Amino acid sequence: MKAELVFIGHIETPYKTKDECPRNISKDGPLCTIVLKEKYEEGLYRLEPGQKILILYWFENVNRKLYRQYSGKTGRYAGLFALRTPNRPNPIAAATLKIEKIEGCRIFVKGLDCISGTPLLDIKPDINDIR
Repeated sequence: MKAELVFIGHIETPYKTKDECPRNISKDGPLCTIVLKEKYEEGLYRLEPGQKILILYWFENVNRKLYRQYSGKTGRYAGLFALRTPNRPNPIAAATLKIEKIEGCRIFVKGLDCISGTPLLDIKPDINDIR
């Protein structure tokens, strides 16, 4: 079986390095921008400010072979599937956040936890906020 991912844009945050990034998303964090490639702009039709969306993005430069580690939040030793660590075989990150505003190909949200320039995989309406 072969899979192919297509990056549909990127994410802009105030963070330039991994050390600057928060350990997780925060609904009260700084304003961040999801920037879609122009050809996907019509896919934003009917998304609205105030609506929650699921954002899928790709963590780069992670350890894909670290199957157990200590939680940065609790200090507990656990398997990667019990943690929200970016160190995983497929470093796909997920965040559900509220849309603050939309301008063209740009969606503004608060509190993402990634380096500016992080590749964007997909956007979906939150299952509890489909309009």
